[in-house]
Amino acid sequence: MTNPQVKVQYNQIFINNSFVNSVSGKTFPTINPANKKIIINVAEGDKEDVDLAVNAARAAFQPNSEWRTMNASARGQLIYKFAELLKKNTIDLANLESLDNGKPYNSSVLDVKLAVSILQYYAGFADKIHGKTIPSDGPYFTFTKCQPVGVVGSIIPWNYPTVIAVGKLAPALATGCTVVLKPAEQTPLTALYLAALSKEAGFPNGVINIIPGYGPTAGKAIASHPDINKVTFTGSTEVGKLIMEEAAKSNLKRVSLELGGKSPLVIFDDFDVDEAVKIAHDSVFVNMGQNCCAASRTFVQENIYDTFVKKAAKLASGKKVGDQFDANAEIWPLVSEEQYNKVLSMIESGKKEGAKLEAGGSNVGDTGYYVYPTVFSNVTDNMKIAREEIFGPVQQIIKFKTLDEVINRANNTKYGLAAGILTKNMDTAMKYMENVNAGSVWINSYLVFAAQIPFGGFNQSGVGREYGEDGLKEYLEIKSISIKQ
Repeated sequence: MTNPQVKVQYNQIFINNSFVNSVSGKTFPTINPANKKIIINVAEGDKEDVDLAVNAARAAFQPNSEWRTMNASARGQLIYKFAELLKKNTIDLANLESLDNGKPYNSSVLDVKLAVSILQYYAGFADKIHGKTIPSDGPYFTFTKCQPVGVVGSIIPWNYPTVIAVGKLAPALATGCTVVLKPAEQTPLTALYLAALSKEAGFPNGVINIIPGYGPTAGKAIASHPDINKVTFTGSTEVGKLIMEEAAKSNLKRVSLELGGKSPLVIFDDFDVDEAVKIAHDSVFVNMGQNCCAASRTFVQENIYDTFVKKAAKLASGKKVGDQFDANAEIWPLVSEEQYNKVLSMIESGKKEGAKLEAGGSNVGDTGYYVYPTVFSNVTDNMKIAREEIFGPVQQIIKFKTLDEVINRANNTKYGLAAGILTKNMDTAMKYMENVNAGSVWINSYLVFAAQIPFGGFNQSGVGREYGEDGLKEYLEIKSISIKQ
């Protein structure tokens, strides 16, 4: 049940299975985006705290440690117990997520359920990670062994804090790695709650460490740390490039990145218009548009373009504004003042560059970080709103004529995270799927996610894959062994 007054139990750094103050003693506020009020002050991690966490994680990864000598099946059981604790504490986690992030409570409940499924999925993989025997030349018996990469530094964003924290933790734990995780400074509360649940589950000291703090300090310390073997990051392309640079300059640590997108959803005139409008609406306005794979370029075939625009504008208009605990609300706050200002500036850019405003286009009062769902038509490919990631409730509707044309235009971007197509013609759908540059392609649907489906991007949308069996590969080293017979 919703509880706007949910008690925050954990606001310190979590190192070696203990909650502690930061070395500096500094704290930072985490804000309720619905009313701009401070929820609580949280311990601010910095380089010194990252050093302590890495030391703990490195000790837990030593060859004779409890964690390294634990049977793989026992490791899986521990991860499964962690999942059961998340399930048991769904209400508290969902309330904290909504309070800190601004998303509606029901969405937070679904996020926790997805996080549980991710842990359960990877718990089952813990004792199924193995090498191969190889028929090598000569008198040799050759085989491979999969080993954990080591200490993993994880840096996560603010849009899906619980899901992405678990998405980083689960494969790392399943493979036997140890973790130092930095949640986004806007939304640290659920990660700290997860830390407490991990201790309750029984993970050994130092296996999981959580350092709340800022990107340029704690985040940079993780990316550049010489005793971290791998860094994984979800966030903007710009920051992803900085992390890759720091990783290269320090110890050439392994890097996996899930970055930004400007994903195209292509709608053909043979698809039901009303259904298309609903799918397109949900694909861009879910989570108030704060979604890396939001369909922020809606390409609509010219024969149905005007009808589609009219219906899309109507669907986006007249929605009820409310806070994250209002069951009847349809407009919720953006996560922070910074994001609120960015979205409003992008909306102004669309107006100035000649896009036609069909709905929304402004903020909602000044109580919280609210922006009306916004729809633009007559958008051209060279406009800023059609090229840059907005990460907010703004839909760009773009006209096209033919399949070949729209494939070229869909691919005319530095990104390549996701894409979608709505059509009754499977030949059309399959040609689009084959030729569009995107890590995920959804046909006659959008935003289909599950623990077992790999996720990641082409081009500047990222490096590597998360989730599914492919997500394990990012956390493993392959060792080849040959024995003379």
